[in-house]
Amino acid sequence: MIMTITMNPAIDKSTTLEKLIPDKKLRCSALVKEAGGGGVNVGKAIHRLGGDCLVVFTAGGTNGKLLEELLLKEGIRGIGIPVAAETRENFMITEQTDHMQYRFVLPGDALSLEEVESCLDTIKMMEVMPSIIIASGSLPPGVPEDFFARLARLSKTIGAKFIVDTSGIPLQMAVKEGVYLLKPNLSELSSLAGKAYLQLDEVEAAARKIIAEGHCEVLVVSMGPAGALLITQDQYVSIPAPIVKRKSTVGAGDSMVGGMAWMMEQGGSLLEMVRFGVACGTAATMNPGTQLFHKEDALELYKWLGQAKQK
Repeated sequence: MIMTITMNPAIDKSTTLEKLIPDKKLRCSALVKEAGGGGVNVGKAIHRLGGDCLVVFTAGGTNGKLLEELLLKEGIRGIGIPVAAETRENFMITEQTDHMQYRFVLPGDALSLEEVESCLDTIKMMEVMPSIIIASGSLPPGVPEDFFARLARLSKTIGAKFIVDTSGIPLQMAVKEGVYLLKPNLSELSSLAGKAYLQLDEVEAAARKIIAEGHCEVLVVSMGPAGALLITQDQYVSIPAPIVKRKSTVGAGDSMVGGMAWMMEQGGSLLEMVRFGVACGTAATMNPGTQLFHKEDALELYKWLGQAKQK
């Protein structure tokens, strides 16, 4: 079983209009509401692939109830941990004239330390322990910056592989504790390496140093439209991203993580894992709004990547 945890989930709201113009009443299309937030999106991706996933998230107020209802409607197993703060909202507008997207990401309200401990206790008391734990997304105010590091320690005690996809100090502290897989972008990798930026020819050495110091076993550098790099102690492989007509980048990173975790659970190799993750992430960009990917698109792109590798 795969488990995702989201401390700062959201209700993602999206709509379209002809053109975004200031100081004018704008007529929008029907509002679409979806369950969102890093780990929630990762769980949705795994579920879409037919994987066994449990989504753990904080839930507060009217939005928290809606979040639970939306996941239930999709048939996704979830545990909403009650909190006093209202679950946040994100808003996205797409212009119909030029397909430009505007994403408004709101901060989450503060959680209490008691609520934070409740989240950890929920995992500790699970009857069936997960084989993979994924922590994805930001931390709201009130959550200690070592929260993901504590999750990394907890994962080790139950023998679960821990994947973390976040940024800033919480990422740095989790890395110090040691995790199974990291998925930084170039900027985040530069920060972990203690540099303002990294040239492409410096990436391998920086990643290998992080691995050699015991901070992770597998490092997947997300390169956006350029694909990804798989780096381990004895591997350095570049996986290109298929060229597709992009409609939205929302959820592409979460789709990639979900695809990788699903392939891991299926027993695929590390190369197959990253290749499938790139396929899912790319497939997500083919859909408008916050729709993530269609399974058939991901499978077709994965097949293409395998064929491209053989040529």
